[in-house]
Amino acid sequence: MCRVVDLRQAVLAKNDMAAQVLRAELTARGTTVVNLLSSPGSGKTALLERELLLARERGVAVAALTADLATENDAQRLARSGAPVKQVLTDGLCHLEAGMLGRHLDGWLPEDTRLLFVENVGNLVCPASYDLGESLRVVLASVTEGEDKPLKYPTAFGLAQLVVVTKTDIARAVDFDEAAFRAHVEQVNPGVEVVLTSARAGEGIGLLLDRALAAGEGAGAHTPVMAGLQQPHDHGHSQDHGHSHDHGHSHDHGDGHDHGDGHDHGDGHVHAHGDGHDHGHGHDHDHPHVRSAAQTR
Repeated sequence: MCRVVDLRQAVLAKNDMAAQVLRAELTARGTTVVNLLSSPGSGKTALLERELLLARERGVAVAALTADLATENDAQRLARSGAPVKQVLTDGLCHLEAGMLGRHLDGWLPEDTRLLFVENVGNLVCPASYDLGESLRVVLASVTEGEDKPLKYPTAFGLAQLVVVTKTDIARAVDFDEAAFRAHVEQVNPGVEVVLTSARAGEGIGLLLDRALAAGEGAGAHTPVMAGLQQPHDHGHSQDHGHSHDHGHSHDHGDGHDHGDGHDHGDGHVHAHGDGHDHGHGHDHDHPHVRSAAQTR
């Protein structure tokens, strides 16, 4: 009798365990991680730059790590705030993972960092499935993206602990229906706070910083209903179905790391820059069964 292993579940379970370890380590040193998710062009870099500037004005030790498929444009913009900033180039990988984040923080993140903002890859599908060890998960959407965005991406919005609307200075020009947007957010994530911001006009600047500081002080972030409905990941327990799919091959990347972890490499994944052994999965699937450790701990 042979076993069938759900590779996607195995990958997510491995990530969950890494996220738990990373969260414990950073919490012990007094660092709160804020995971920012959005579509490309939502304006999260512009908003984050304003929040970093404000944090430094208030004397809050803050840092930012930003992930993109290519270019270091966002890191250069964020560095203007004077805060420590690191760019991660994923070379096609559609999301960050907890283990990858931990390796990039090792030896770089200042010891006294109180807040770490992680600007995830611009994508509302893949990043929604991966806990990064954050204490606050924030989903941003601009007024130009449409009021039905929460319904189109229920996992991303359904697991958010804070929803931020950006570019409100042009809301009237694009006929943004705030009431409809709020209703759709409430439909997938009852009770989550929605805040309005404009990096250009200054509306709502400081709200993200305030919510992040509150989360770090144990104020109790919103617990999404969806988080309690998710099926737990299989942490190594396979079911016996009488047939086998052997994916247990390993890959030698010349760095002494054995990558025989059963990942399926036929789905268009790529390797991330920086350490030569991060594996991504370039699938474009919503994962409504995923539970974020940050929201269920």
